[in-house]
Amino acid sequence: MNGLRLAVGTLSVLPAGMPSKVDRVVAGRAMAWAPAVGLVLGGIAAAVVAAADALKPEAQLLSAVLGIVVLMGLSGALHLDGLADTADGFGSRRDRETMLRIMKRSDIGPFGVASIAGVLLIDVAALTACIQAGFGWQALLIGAVASRLTLPWSCRTTTPSARPDGLGAMVASTVRPLTAYVLTLAALASAIALTWLTSPSEPTGPDLIGAGAAVLIAVLVAGALTHRATTALGGITGDTLGAGVELALPAALITLALTS
Repeated sequence: MNGLRLAVGTLSVLPAGMPSKVDRVVAGRAMAWAPAVGLVLGGIAAAVVAAADALKPEAQLLSAVLGIVVLMGLSGALHLDGLADTADGFGSRRDRETMLRIMKRSDIGPFGVASIAGVLLIDVAALTACIQAGFGWQALLIGAVASRLTLPWSCRTTTPSARPDGLGAMVASTVRPLTAYVLTLAALASAIALTWLTSPSEPTGPDLIGAGAAVLIAVLVAGALTHRATTALGGITGDTLGAGVELALPAALITLALTS
């Protein structure tokens, strides 16, 4: 329960209570709980999308904006902050120490602003396309889970921390690869089952493949960003973890928009 409380308290604004103990073991369990937290947050945001679409079916853009804003608010915009800091650090194209120093500052530079604007625009556009295809709330739910699935993958036992302190140091190298694989298989099965059961028409091969591909592409995004962070910074930080979540969500939504 300490791991679950830490996951909810760290990854959302939902009340979870304080864990009685926080160490690297608990932190690893929290990262393993991340997709489940995504399921809860995505479920709430998906309900908003479904309700808005039912009340005003011709206003798909409004439904998409509401869904993305609710998901962002429930996560406390934490991951967007990490995305902005990571974009500013990598965008500077400086040495490792300078990039880490830039990422640690509280202000946001031009790369950070551009990354937030770009990601949110893609999120809304892709979700709007999914809503128009009759697969809106499902897409947001799958995307929310798939994007949080990046966290256990980025914290595998083979991934070091870029700093000796901070969130990255707490969670780096805490998740066994087998755990990440099991969570991915569960997310794949759930996404395909959701598509099969709730598709507005008879689900086709591309629909089911798209649901599974959205999960796998989210994992690939996490892998690419983790590799980049390890190469440039020497490991992950809390900011790169948040950036992975925010980059994986539009990747998953685009995949679903193109296959729905």
